[in-house]
Amino acid sequence: MAGSRFRIGEDPDYVPIGRRLLLLNWTLVLLIAALSGIGFAMLYSAANGSLQPWAERQMMRFAVGAALMIIIAVTDIRVWLKLAYFSYFVALILLVAVEIKGDIGMGAQRWINLGFFQLQPSELMKISLVLALARYFHGLTPEDVGRIPLLIPPILMVLAPSALVLRQPDLGTTLLLIAGGGVIFWLAGVRIWKFALVLGTALAAIPIGWQFLREYQKNRVLTFLNPENDPLGAGYHITQSKIALGSGGLFGKGFMLGSQSHLNFLPEKQTDFIFTMLGEEFGLVGGMALLGLYALVITYGYVIALRCQNQFGRLVAIGVTSTFFLYVFINIAMVMGLIPVVGVPLPLVSYGGTVMMTILVSFGLLMSVSIHRDIRISRQGNDDGRN
Repeated sequence: MAGSRFRIGEDPDYVPIGRRLLLLNWTLVLLIAALSGIGFAMLYSAANGSLQPWAERQMMRFAVGAALMIIIAVTDIRVWLKLAYFSYFVALILLVAVEIKGDIGMGAQRWINLGFFQLQPSELMKISLVLALARYFHGLTPEDVGRIPLLIPPILMVLAPSALVLRQPDLGTTLLLIAGGGVIFWLAGVRIWKFALVLGTALAAIPIGWQFLREYQKNRVLTFLNPENDPLGAGYHITQSKIALGSGGLFGKGFMLGSQSHLNFLPEKQTDFIFTMLGEEFGLVGGMALLGLYALVITYGYVIALRCQNQFGRLVAIGVTSTFFLYVFINIAMVMGLIPVVGVPLPLVSYGGTVMMTILVSFGLLMSVSIHRDIRISRQGNDDGRN
């Protein structure tokens, strides 16, 4: 009887495809499209009024990613539960492949050249790690979560890819993996004192960890502490970013009229520092409008998590939304000089193929959680509803 429950018409949790499309959170889809549209406009401006080389490619990637997002959203969430560990190990193998033979760009070895596409496995790991941790904690009882031996496997799940990504080196993505994993640990029920113990150990290990940082990473930290010490060298990026943001004033200089960005004083204006360009052209009002859109998307994500009836979906929604929040927070804090420059793009706005696809796939998972929020899944991953 249990084996026949996935047949159409016999599974009480089965949702027809037409109804799934109706249940899709179209408001969230519009918000995602609006953020991406702002990104297209800023990439057009970054290229001095041309769709090449960034805006047109980004539009094509968005079109493919949006279609993939809808397909993922209407797929039964139990499919993603079953594929969670598989996707994690595939992403881990790809990270190892990057270590063995990956393409080097801007001093880092982060990409696999597929000919038509530069694949960045560390971005795929952000989704896969969320899925794997959500599945693992879904299978534990509240009492199990309190047992330290049972926390060793998920800790290793976080540390293994983090170590590989740090070797590339990519400190920003490493921090996102660790912080995103930590959020899932906490919301799965891991006690605060255990986090305090880990934090204390990490702080004590800072002098040791400092010795393993690359020279440019050390310079970024020192520049953060005193950017005026070398304004034309290590402090150039953040100094120009602050000048551009400040010169935008309340309403900005106007679309494609930013002097810092269009006179090439602003570095990486199409990727890491795209928010700075937006702030210069549209001022404080434009920056706050963009942050308002991000806040709405993040709010929708957490509301979806709270409404979900199964632990797997709840943790996936929380993991996806928290990772998205960390993207936004780290990028904007970075370009404002509040934290060291770590190379984290602004989601849906910055140029980048793998990042765009990763974000859209993660939102597909989030909307799948929303559509299938009333499905109850047993701790073993079956669809019999027993817990």
